[in-house]
Amino acid sequence: MTQLSGKLTAPPLRTLFVFGLLLAAALRLILLTSPGMTADLDLFVIWAHSIATSPLGHAYDQNISFPPVMVYIWWFIGVVEPALRTAVSSIDPIVRVVMKTPASLADLGIALAIAWHLRSTPRWAVLGSLGFALSPAALDVSSWWGQYESIYVLAGVVAFVLAVRGHSLAAAVAIGVALSTKPQALTFVIPFAAWFLARDGWRGLIRAGLVGALTIGVLWLPFVAAGGVERYGQNVSGYQGIDYAFASFRAWNPWWVIQQLGGGDQLPDQTQILGPLTARNLGYLFALVGECLVGVLVFRARSPRALALGLATAVLVAFTLLTTMHERYAFGALAFLPLAFPDRRVLGLWIAYGIVFTLNLLSAVPPQPFVASVLPVDGPIGVAGSLAMTAITAVSIWLLVAEERRPAGSPPQDPHPSRE
Repeated sequence: MTQLSGKLTAPPLRTLFVFGLLLAAALRLILLTSPGMTADLDLFVIWAHSIATSPLGHAYDQNISFPPVMVYIWWFIGVVEPALRTAVSSIDPIVRVVMKTPASLADLGIALAIAWHLRSTPRWAVLGSLGFALSPAALDVSSWWGQYESIYVLAGVVAFVLAVRGHSLAAAVAIGVALSTKPQALTFVIPFAAWFLARDGWRGLIRAGLVGALTIGVLWLPFVAAGGVERYGQNVSGYQGIDYAFASFRAWNPWWVIQQLGGGDQLPDQTQILGPLTARNLGYLFALVGECLVGVLVFRARSPRALALGLATAVLVAFTLLTTMHERYAFGALAFLPLAFPDRRVLGLWIAYGIVFTLNLLSAVPPQPFVASVLPVDGPIGVAGSLAMTAITAVSIWLLVAEERRPAGSPPQDPHPSRE
């Protein structure tokens, strides 16, 4: 096969890649004006409106549940779009477009990062990049719903691309940005810590940790004087302790099955399950064990593919084992699994995960009433979906174990071979 010198130079592939990205962008433009997840969008608009009309440092006088990166994004939107200074809901299509645009752009950024990482295997690069950009799940979460999962995941993907190329401190900055965007980025910490420890030793890990912490501190700095850090903690505690304190919030995982067996869709996760241990306690315990296992495997394998699999597995472990999970919190695996290409087993896992994840999203927030009747989030379909997602998590762990056991230097250890 013709050597491609690490670029998407084959004309048919280049044409397909460009056409696919244009199609992905066009689909997002169509969806940007849709009402989306109206309740959440209305809340985001209220927050953005207040940020645009008040001193930035007082943003957390509201009950904002996001760390500061999203505050900066909403502040910037308010600067470039005056409509947010008067809008108090998402009823205006222009307001919906500007509120959804950051996540939609982040989707395309993830697709480009995947393509660049896999550029020396062009067919896999096109498959991974366009598979993500055109996936119904990514379109749903970012451009239809107007949620911001792709922004912190983009920072995680950038951190991965930097880390596997030896730019540990730059990667630590990106991790700090991810952690300052949504708390769900905490799942990235153990895999990256294991990578830094394996590649750079304890000193390298400490340096990366300090740089990441400094990044977080700088991003929080404008909000310290007004008590923003404390108020953010109180806001998150309120959401976790009251609003979303259920075993599962429409996420297909074992807790959803237990919740259904308990007779409904809102089983408090402070319910005692095993002696004095609540569902939340057990979720933390199980997830901690699973995340530590991921860290050990990434550390022992020391390969870029192991880090990609580790990040995807860490997301799936948290989604499967923690309580209070929302249906969209497995989003990160959609971006991290292609980074482990080329590997047909990972491709198979990615396809299976993509199908189940998409069905969970569609059942949780049906785009049309008839979808709710044919794809209910609860009942036998919800149980089957929960079992499937649990099995997908187990397979992801198995693939990570296989990568850890792969002899050093054996294919496909090198994710950037000179030939496809």
